[in-house]
Amino acid sequence: MNTNDINCAHACKNSCSMLKKAMEREAELSRFYDELTEVCDYPDINSFLTDFSNRHRKMIEDIRQKLSQMEARGQVLDGIISSFDPAGV
Repeated sequence: MNTNDINCAHACKNSCSMLKKAMEREAELSRFYDELTEVCDYPDINSFLTDFSNRHRKMIEDIRQKLSQMEARGQVLDGIISSFDPAGV
């Protein structure tokens, strides 16, 4: 997997480009294993591939949860900062 095309801006506030890229890759892998599962008729291997796909779906959900946490934290910080903004009064 080539990471040369991924660039971290180190300026995460309400989101993270690294996590979004990771989520894209996990989705690609999940789709890949789903496609393999569709054509595999050997029960043991089919079950094994289905498990892989489910793991990647779980990772996608974990990444979404972390992104939501980052967004919520950013909104709280924005609120705190704006409460000290004299222009906002």
